[in-house]
Amino acid sequence: MSNGVSTSTDKNIVDKSRSHRNKPVSKAVRVTRERLQSSHAPSGAFDRDVLSLYINAVLQGASIVPLFVIIIAILGIYFTGNTQIFLWAILTLTAHAANVFLARRARKHEMTLARARKWRRLLLSGQFAIGCCWAYFAIQDCTGCAPSNLVLYKGATLLIALSLTAMWNYMLTACVLATFSPVVLALVVKSGLSREILEISLTATLTTTVIFFHYISDRLFQQNLRILSYQAEKDDLIAELEVAKSMSDEARRRAEEANLAKSRFLASMSHELRTPLNAILGFSEVMSAEVMGPLNNATYKEYTGDIHRSGQHLLNLINEILDLSRIEAGKYELNEEAVSLLDISEDCIGMVQLRARGKNITISQQFEMELPSVWADEKSMRQVILNLLSNAVKFTPQGGEVHVKVGWTAGGGQYISIKDNGPGIPEEEIPVVLSAFGQGSIAIKSAEQGTGLGLPIVQAILAKHDGQFLLKSKLREGTEVIAILPAKRVLQSVPAVEDTYAVSRKRKSFA
Repeated sequence: MSNGVSTSTDKNIVDKSRSHRNKPVSKAVRVTRERLQSSHAPSGAFDRDVLSLYINAVLQGASIVPLFVIIIAILGIYFTGNTQIFLWAILTLTAHAANVFLARRARKHEMTLARARKWRRLLLSGQFAIGCCWAYFAIQDCTGCAPSNLVLYKGATLLIALSLTAMWNYMLTACVLATFSPVVLALVVKSGLSREILEISLTATLTTTVIFFHYISDRLFQQNLRILSYQAEKDDLIAELEVAKSMSDEARRRAEEANLAKSRFLASMSHELRTPLNAILGFSEVMSAEVMGPLNNATYKEYTGDIHRSGQHLLNLINEILDLSRIEAGKYELNEEAVSLLDISEDCIGMVQLRARGKNITISQQFEMELPSVWADEKSMRQVILNLLSNAVKFTPQGGEVHVKVGWTAGGGQYISIKDNGPGIPEEEIPVVLSAFGQGSIAIKSAEQGTGLGLPIVQAILAKHDGQFLLKSKLREGTEVIAILPAKRVLQSVPAVEDTYAVSRKRKSFA
């Protein structure tokens, strides 16, 4: 970038479409926030996620149901001797295998919202088929065993099957009802025909348990649905914030690169801008002094004075812009040495004294004598004080006063204060005045307008010295500016160290 402008031209182009891209981002973030603040997710918003969780649960627990059915079948044939239980086991395993097959097929397909609803109906149908098998188990009889033992065996089996179904399949809504409604219906018919108290008790117990587990499954489903909703909304919000952050970082990077390119360009153009201006100023001075001979036309001599004044104004403007650009580009180096704020202040007052007398302005001084030197760049500090004094004289009306103070700060540093009784600055315009190229309403109306770079340069130079700049102003009460250097830049005088060897010899000679 520093080698030329062409290498970074594409980085300095203003991206006018950025604001348009920000609109959908901000809208998405706003919508996601509103969704986070709502109490529930929209109906059907997570059908695919819920169905995927159910399919994974079915496939993970595919071996539990066959193992349970085989154990129940072996125990049933052993205790009851009813071989129809073997037929029930084959039917149940077949229905379970068909349900697992459906789950595997569903996982292989791309799950859209319409397909999710279709597969949900198919899987509920598979669960209903398994429920019909359990209904066939519930109506089994045993002629050679005690009725109480048979009811206990069937009741325990059905309750365990109900628990397993509710535990593994709660992500499929109405799964408990679809599976065990045939069982309840079969028991109701069987107990109604037999009117035996054990059958009626089993029917009532299982019906109550089915309703209870359906309630628990529904609560678990709603809880997981809320978790999915919060997780999805959080992911959406994080994604949108990441997009917004990346766009903001890119915009900031481009702005920083453009600003750095501008600063480096202006800093590198110092020689090219100043050389022709110095020639213009030199030739205009020669012509104005009539070194090469008299100018016969008085108008031409007046023009040479105008050329010189305009060139000097332009050179001052360029110098201020280049100073600020070098500071921003990090090329402003301090040539530090021991300097006296008192001496610099007196020199700067002398430089603006002629201009102040032209406006009948009195410059009063209040210096604390015997101030030690400070470690600073003399040229930079002279520029700071001269800028502040020039501003004070510029905006102070005819017959006004400017007070200059130099002394100690409470923290052991040194300060210079310049106060005038000019028109002052409105409080709301102080940040504008302190910004680059910023000018207050008083400066705009003034006949002596500047570039608006003096105070930013002062702030930057003091910051390079680890110092501080304060501006206090009220409308129609004047302005006070204070430049402060920290205590660590004050050079304290160290008393001379006595030669202990010479002192001891002197004492011995007296002895």
